[in-house]
Amino acid sequence: MPNTQVTLQAIPDFPLVQPGDDLVALIVERVQHASVTLQAADILVISSKIVSKAENRFLDLRQVNPSSRALELAHHTQKDPRLVEVVLQNSQAIARTAPNVLIVRHLLGFTSANAGIDQSNLGYDLGKDVVLLLPANPDATARALRAHLEQHFGVTLGIIISDTHGRPFRLGNLNVAIGLAGVPALVDQRGQADLFGRTLRATITPLADELAAAAGLISGQADEGQPVVLIRGVAWEPSADSAAQLIRPAEQDLYR
Repeated sequence: MPNTQVTLQAIPDFPLVQPGDDLVALIVERVQHASVTLQAADILVISSKIVSKAENRFLDLRQVNPSSRALELAHHTQKDPRLVEVVLQNSQAIARTAPNVLIVRHLLGFTSANAGIDQSNLGYDLGKDVVLLLPANPDATARALRAHLEQHFGVTLGIIISDTHGRPFRLGNLNVAIGLAGVPALVDQRGQADLFGRTLRATITPLADELAAAAGLISGQADEGQPVVLIRGVAWEPSADSAAQLIRPAEQDLYR
């Protein structure tokens, strides 16, 4: 059955997350405080930033000693050599470099700028030398969150952990799924018919990425402070998919 109405709602007044915080407890408390009743097939899109903060993925660049490779790349990209060293440590390979540009294939498999390392919205008391790494295993975190939240609320839920990525052929950044549990990564519509009976031959919908991007309309990129978004009304069947299934296989990637 096609979706006829989809709603997006931020879980309001979410606190600033600190290392060691229990995200399940925080989400439960904020959902109940907002008088929101979670329903079967609801999807929660959670910013990777609060996951990283809870997992204490902070790193002080003053403790980093750049390698010769990092120094070389820093000169070419005009970036802090300490940051470049951390990017290299969190990457499988370098995809593209240019002044102010360092695009890499992250250890998790996707391609992104600076290995997803971030310095925005970290906290008032953190200096300019502190950075935040992506979650160590976002799929595992999503699965754990789903299991505990489903147990608490007694309904089937989908969990997506989102991160902001750039796009190689279009301007601007948008949210994509880097971790998920329950929600299908992809919906393969090949073999189905269009309105006029023509068989679809190449249509694969990245459902998890579409949901992450939709949540970005509310979670935002600046001072919105709304890291958990409830999506309701999407038709989906529970799946054991992982976010890695959204990554184009190397043999199909003509732009790698």
